[in-house]
Amino acid sequence: MSALSGGNQQKVVLAKWLAAEPRVLILDEPTHGIDIGAKADILAIISELAQAGVGIIFISSEMEEVRSMCDRLVVMREGRVTGIFDCPVDSKTVMAAASGLQSSVEASA
Repeated sequence: MSALSGGNQQKVVLAKWLAAEPRVLILDEPTHGIDIGAKADILAIISELAQAGVGIIFISSEMEEVRSMCDRLVVMREGRVTGIFDCPVDSKTVMAAASGLQSSVEASA
């Protein structure tokens, strides 16, 4: 596996976990440091899994990636939930929660 690119290594790791047929996956930065083609492939796999009923907890520092992939977005700051939003949600609202300017943790559209 060490001869594979970072993106292909990520795909192998994801395939290994999928072989166990999980009901929930926690993915922490699944596309970090990989090329755009591999990123698109991995995001497509994640979308297919979600459509098939697998619960996905998707953790990413890339806001556009999160906003495009998630049905619900939970923002945390310093270990505390600062916002819970139904998607789509605009980036200003997310940034307000991430910076601590918004105190509500209620879901909003």
